Amino acid sequence: MHVGMIQVRDVSEEAHRRLKARAALSGMSLSEYLRIELERLASLPTLDEMLERIGRREPVRGIGAAEALRLEREERGA
Repeated sequence: MHVGMIQVRDVSEEAHRRLKARAALSGMSLSEYLRIELERLASLPTLDEMLERIGRREPVRGIGAAEALRLEREERGA
């Protein structure tokens, strides 16, 4: 497996301090913590990817939310 290298420059001192503290609280080095966070971030779809997925879906057919609520209330006798 090929492993990539990322170097980030010009991170504010405040952000660096907070990330280092979070890593320590998680029992990890800063590098380990950031690697896990970057892997998690990379696994999430972008807004464009999400919209494209939604666009491929078939529309949902059936009753609307207001009608479903009305029917539920009728069943409960409300």
